[in-house]
Amino acid sequence: MIKIIINEQSSGRIHSFEMKGHADFAEHGKDLVCAGASAVSFGAVNAIIALTGETPDIQQGTDGGYLKVIFPEASDSDHDIQLIVKAMIVSLQTIEQDYGQHIKLTFKK
Repeated sequence: MIKIIINEQSSGRIHSFEMKGHADFAEHGKDLVCAGASAVSFGAVNAIIALTGETPDIQQGTDGGYLKVIFPEASDSDHDIQLIVKAMIVSLQTIEQDYGQHIKLTFKK
């Protein structure tokens, strides 16, 4: 199962997210849940870098089963970053609605 932890400040600002695990929906290379979650998360991070010029702190595992992204605070682009991150969360929640046995989002304050 892919477990996604969204770290949210009391203000509602998303500080970071962490994805770990594998969906195990299908064999490697044919796993739609993994592909969808990866595309959404990496697409959001790439959009943040390309559209805001800000590069978050990105940590990845060697086997492809781990991603942690920490967003910069006190950035002039914070509003845009937060909008992109929240759009990513909506997309991940949509995947979770259909494939909840393979992907789980948790919010931590």
